[in-house]
Amino acid sequence: MRDHDSFSPIFAAALRGGEARLHGLGDLSRTVPVPNWTRDADPIDREFLAHCDGATIDIGCGPGRMAAALAETGATVLGIDIVVEAVEQTLGRGAAALRRNVFERVPGEGRWDTALLADGNVGIGGDPAHLLNRVRQVIDPRGRIVMEVAAPGVGSGSWQVSLECDGRRSAPFSWAVVDADDVADLAAEAGLRVACCHPHDDRWCVLLEAA
Repeated sequence: MRDHDSFSPIFAAALRGGEARLHGLGDLSRTVPVPNWTRDADPIDREFLAHCDGATIDIGCGPGRMAAALAETGATVLGIDIVVEAVEQTLGRGAAALRRNVFERVPGEGRWDTALLADGNVGIGGDPAHLLNRVRQVIDPRGRIVMEVAAPGVGSGSWQVSLECDGRRSAPFSWAVVDADDVADLAAEAGLRVACCHPHDDRWCVLLEAA
């Protein structure tokens, strides 16, 4: 597995406490909120997780707060991430995790009840429709996708971005943002329908099912 042109060690440094910035995301270039991901799951996270039904695969699990919170309920959950540090932190929280790229074959292919794309991970790869079509292969045909999107009016798009932490900057990689206004069209493009789309405080949760 490639190291994704230095993204992995830079994100690993951020997970260990370095301040990270994302460059190139249009007008949204900003400090990456890594502390929000390394903390324990909060009540808003748990409202998202309430939409997860059955065995769940957490795609881009990061340091594992969501996977760990699901595991605490006794649910079957597997976190996958391309960054070794993320996998190790998830394991350290007591949740199962593997170093995997979602665009490669994953354990339980086609049998997961729910796929979770939290923290804007619908942007992985820079092509949300392509990602959702891939995720449909990962889940059971009757399964669901729970994903977090940007608030209405933020604007959707795809960019070449780079991650910076501790004075090191990654090579550009593709990332996307999807706002809640565009979810229905995106879902239809992937052969899905929006079962619900609503805010939890200032975060937006979308539940997708087969059309």
